[in-house]
Amino acid sequence: MGASAAPDVAPAPGDTPIDVVALGESMVTFLPTRPGRLADVPAFERGIGGAESNVVCALAAVGHRTRWVSRVGADGFGDHLVEAIGAYGVDTSAVGRDPRRPTGIYFRTADDRDTDAHEVVYYRAGSAASAMSPDTVAPEALWCGRVLHLSGITAALSADCLALVRALCRRAPGRRSLVSFDVNHRPGLWPSGGESPRVLLDLARGADLVFVGADEAATAWGITGGPAAIRAALPEPAQLVVKQGAEGATVFAADPGTGRDTATFVPALRVDVVAPVGAGDAFAAGYLSATLRGLSAERRLRHGHLMAAAALTVPGDLAMPPARPSPGHHPSTSRFAAPLSMAHADALAALDPAAWETLRLGPGWTADPRRPGAAEEVRTP
Repeated sequence: MGASAAPDVAPAPGDTPIDVVALGESMVTFLPTRPGRLADVPAFERGIGGAESNVVCALAAVGHRTRWVSRVGADGFGDHLVEAIGAYGVDTSAVGRDPRRPTGIYFRTADDRDTDAHEVVYYRAGSAASAMSPDTVAPEALWCGRVLHLSGITAALSADCLALVRALCRRAPGRRSLVSFDVNHRPGLWPSGGESPRVLLDLARGADLVFVGADEAATAWGITGGPAAIRAALPEPAQLVVKQGAEGATVFAADPGTGRDTATFVPALRVDVVAPVGAGDAFAAGYLSATLRGLSAERRLRHGHLMAAAALTVPGDLAMPPARPSPGHHPSTSRFAAPLSMAHADALAALDPAAWETLRLGPGWTADPRRPGAAEEVRTP
């Protein structure tokens, strides 16, 4: 079966257009104040974390109208999540409050997530978000944007959550929003029995735009033949973005007129990594932002890499992304507005291939280089 033709992103509806709606659980995160085992760390700092809310927070910070749909407990942690995410300019009016179930929380160590020393402890079983279902989430709250963004994490939370994501990924005539799906394979969240690979593949096949890492495809589906092999296993989505780590990313896109598939590869940027967290969500945000603006496949991937670089050069999961011009951007609605010249991201995305491949980004690079003391991007020979 060939790829379906890439649908146009729907025009912004109504007087208060929403660009991207994201559904998913966010949790209060506790980050250690020093490296070491969780058993040895004496104090933690509070933050927020959630793949889908990370995406809409980053998009809101660069001027897109976004909405986060979820459920949280009727508790202080739920208050904090709604307030913190709303402070980015994200619409949180469709977040439900559950008086019987708590808001999820988790703790993690300060160590690199790719090492054996890294620990993550979740307290999310039975959380308010895990009770989301087709009966508890209003369709009009979800199908009101140009893009509906989902991930495999939500599908893993409970049978009801899986039923909800299945319903949203079901192909139906006249589906108004472009359905974006980040595979986000987290084996530890799924019940034992080995069902997650098949479930995630089925969900991805129903989406219009899919993000998947080459490492995820190898772990979940046993696909090791590179991006082309992943596309062969996932021919249905109009756009398939395969993230290849430090190497770069490839997007397969079907031409709306002919259905012919075109592959575009863009190498990753050289980045002085502060913390290897949040890059995948940031990449998705950058790619979606460029998609909403009708940019080319190459520019969409470049904006994904730039957003990922913004996340990699700060300690937490959420970074201030590189800003771009937007007539709908109202910095006063967010205390997290990025201190960046509006044309900075577009200028970097427009570099010629040689300049792009020699670009190196470090901490502080998102600051406006015209401001005193701001770090500039570094070109390497």
